[in-house]
Amino acid sequence: MNYNILGYSIFISIIVFIIVVVGKICYRNGNIFVAALIPDHLELCQQINQSLLVSYYLVNIGYCAMTLIGWETITSPLQLLEVLALKLAIIICILSVLHYINIFLLTNTIHKLIK
Repeated sequence: MNYNILGYSIFISIIVFIIVVVGKICYRNGNIFVAALIPDHLELCQQINQSLLVSYYLVNIGYCAMTLIGWETITSPLQLLEVLALKLAIIICILSVLHYINIFLLTNTIHKLIK
């Protein structure tokens, strides 16, 4: 039996949930963070935060779609669990690295503009 279709649907369901929840949390908290960095330009802060959210969704959805191409044929429930765990772990790690890179770049860029 080919478990790929089951794996795809489980993977997409979990990863869409993770992407949406993390995106909403980062967007909500990002408004406060960016507003603290540029206190006199709240409209600009809102636009920066919306741009970050859109790029976050595009990068993650694109990467998740690309990972589906490279899946090998899954022939057992154990292999399905292994593949799902590995693919989800990789994407979650990438999300965390991208988040910290965004914070680092945004903070350094804004501090250089303010000075």
